[in-house]
Amino acid sequence: MLAPGELLLDGDRVVDVGEAPTPSADSPGVVRRQPRPSASTAPIEVVDLGDVTLAPGLVDVHSHGGGGFAFGEDPDAVLATHRVHGTTTMVASTVTQSLDELERQVRLLAERVRDGSLAGIHLEGPWLAEKYKGAHPVDKLRDPLVDEVRRLLDAGGGAVKMVTIAVEKPGALESVRLMADRGVVAALGHSDCTYDQAVAAIEAGVTGATHLFNAMPGLHHREPGPILALLDDQRVWCELIVDGVHLRPELAAWVMSVSDRVVLVTDAMAAAGCHDGNYLLGDLPVVVDSGVARIAGTDTIAGSTLVLSRGVQVAIEAGVTPEVALRAATLNPARYLDLDAVGEFAPGALADAVVFGPDWSVEKVLFRGVWGD
Repeated sequence: MLAPGELLLDGDRVVDVGEAPTPSADSPGVVRRQPRPSASTAPIEVVDLGDVTLAPGLVDVHSHGGGGFAFGEDPDAVLATHRVHGTTTMVASTVTQSLDELERQVRLLAERVRDGSLAGIHLEGPWLAEKYKGAHPVDKLRDPLVDEVRRLLDAGGGAVKMVTIAVEKPGALESVRLMADRGVVAALGHSDCTYDQAVAAIEAGVTGATHLFNAMPGLHHREPGPILALLDDQRVWCELIVDGVHLRPELAAWVMSVSDRVVLVTDAMAAAGCHDGNYLLGDLPVVVDSGVARIAGTDTIAGSTLVLSRGVQVAIEAGVTPEVALRAATLNPARYLDLDAVGEFAPGALADAVVFGPDWSVEKVLFRGVWGD
């Protein structure tokens, strides 16, 4: 619910959330910082934000890069680029590579999960369907044999939070069960499965849909495919890329009106936060023109140049209520991947917040209790 309120902080944590003592139309948001016990005589720092919307820091659980870099190249540059736009928690997504290269990347990124920079790792590939490979190199796609899946999960030492999998491929259901047993989200995606195969996969442990509608069969009246199964099951969280390119905004708004388990993601590649030009997604050359990323020489969309706050803005412009749009970019992704202390204002949560202006553009960002420049 959006209402005049007050946020009380202590260092990098939220202490309390409540109504503003003197709420008014032109001053609905207040942030207070209580003094440390060693400085109990110091005055409480008060930030009166005025006529804005203060939301929890945004949580992006599917992103490959930004600021000109992939996560595997310069995670700090990627994180800094998205943070300026209000995203304070990120999961690093990989793209299809050889198993040896993916293991190398997972081990490196796992260090950033352990130091708290990243919330986890998402393996998008190599266990994808050729027909719906999207921007993944076909020569490196593999069947999801359980020993290979176990190898990459082990390499992360618990840092891998999610795996995208084509559930119709040999070994898929056994691998889904392995993921479920380890607390790793199995997300159906880049898949050519039928409705019945999707239902069976959900029963085996699938709890996510990687960018619903994209890279999977469309919804047909006699062959509904995976979309109906994923939307219809309350155990499944459904990702949407709401950039006006991957989906008609009206369709995204409709999905968000019928399901409370929508998770807004960016699927951003290196060009997020940058100008048009030539980039790489994994090993594939990508051309960004008018903000749309495509594999060079093709019409195939290659991720996005989206930042999550823009996704919130597009959703609201399409008729989604601000409360629903913000929840899909904060609390829902945190619950989707079972991430602690992010995505909401609650005692003990990290002091991450984003200030939205009247047009839903980002005006200011609080990260771990510190306001950005």
